[in-house]
Amino acid sequence: MYSHVTVGTNDMTRARDFYGPVMAALGKQSFTEGERHTGYGEPGGEQFWVLSPFDGKPASVGNGSHVAFLAADRVMVDAFHAAALENGGTDEGMPGPRPHYHANYYGAYVRDPDGNKLQAVCHRAEG
Repeated sequence: MYSHVTVGTNDMTRARDFYGPVMAALGKQSFTEGERHTGYGEPGGEQFWVLSPFDGKPASVGNGSHVAFLAADRVMVDAFHAAALENGGTDEGMPGPRPHYHANYYGAYVRDPDGNKLQAVCHRAEG
């Protein structure tokens, strides 16, 4: 459904230190890095970008917005959450079922070091 999602950072080194392990927990690696950007995912496929804003102004977060990554299973959701907390992220919702969304919904929420809200979610039944 989407080509790419981008979040801003004010410290690319810190962002790479955070996103490297977090994206690896989701089975994704960086495919490009530059002084002001890092891209995760697949060239020509779905991508997640972290970059310093092009206009040179400080990166800021949106209220009410977040990026949700699809996880293959609940173990991957747990690994995402753990990697985020171990690498400078903050908890915004422990891994667990969210039956108010649907019966098989299992997710976790974090914020990256710049304050961007992220989620990993599995829609499959446990087992």
